[in-house]
Amino acid sequence: MRVLTFGEIMLRLKSPGLERFFQSPMLEATFGGGEANVAVSLANYGMDVSYLTVLPDNAVGDACVQELRRFGVDTSRILRGKGRMGIYYLETGANQRPSKVVYDREGAAIALAGPGDVDWDAAFQGVDWFHITGITPAVSQSAMELSLESVREAKRRGITVSCDLNFRKNLWKYGRSAPEVMGELAKFVDVAIANEEDCQKSLGVTADVHVESGELDRAKYEELSRKVLEAYPNMRLIAITLRESHSADWNSWAACLNDREQFCVSKKYEIRNIVDRVGGGDSFAGGLIYGLTHFQDRARALEFAVAASCLKHSVPGDFNRVTVDEVEKLAGGDGSGRVQR
Repeated sequence: MRVLTFGEIMLRLKSPGLERFFQSPMLEATFGGGEANVAVSLANYGMDVSYLTVLPDNAVGDACVQELRRFGVDTSRILRGKGRMGIYYLETGANQRPSKVVYDREGAAIALAGPGDVDWDAAFQGVDWFHITGITPAVSQSAMELSLESVREAKRRGITVSCDLNFRKNLWKYGRSAPEVMGELAKFVDVAIANEEDCQKSLGVTADVHVESGELDRAKYEELSRKVLEAYPNMRLIAITLRESHSADWNSWAACLNDREQFCVSKKYEIRNIVDRVGGGDSFAGGLIYGLTHFQDRARALEFAVAASCLKHSVPGDFNRVTVDEVEKLAGGDGSGRVQR
């Protein structure tokens, strides 16, 4: 099983610890981006995974490639082109002060790429599963056209397509709405990943659901997932994440899955003293892809994905640096955090 993920990776510049921007005259530099985060998760789980993007042909692009290689991600399909590497600035929140993200990605190499720039025969060589998100088609008109080309080419080759809908309101600036674009892209998706906002604002599918403290209203989330599957008959399943944000440091975390035959809900984790929640959704997507390709039981695949994402909240940076064994121990009920000797 070989997976290919496709999208933008950015330079991540973060204020130290819990400081405000430039409270100290320094920023911590790492790399991150939805589809790259998924690729790193899968590589850590021992899967064969390749990452496709367009990077500038300079030293920063070189450093990014080297970092991905360090995790075991195949970077041979990465293209180098004109433009720059996008940047995002992160200020980590605490208690009632939320985290803050500032994007600086206009003119990025991936945003300048368009249909015809990728040799899909080469990109999809040996690939069984293709993963994309709703972020890439939001970046620019040409990136949107390239994203639609990618899923069409994947389906033409019989490749399973997964998509994390990932609605980002600050990115849809080129004149096309998210539902207009994502509604077309979703026609080629086998496995959809979303939260309740993504379903509404990316696909225009609504139900009277909201996340609040207390028991999950199972019937309403079952209705929401059913409505998505009815709107897209080629979609095999949808997983919806359920985050209750009590504060910047304390979230409740769970998910549900509908595969047209069953609707299942995971256990709920109380995640306190959050270290870094950025990349939490990507770690769920990576865990779900691993679970769906390694377990017959869809409920077990869902539990693996939720546990993987729970652990990500304890790891600084975009990448989820955990193993299959660590995820399975948490999914099996070992969440004590005791020292392992």
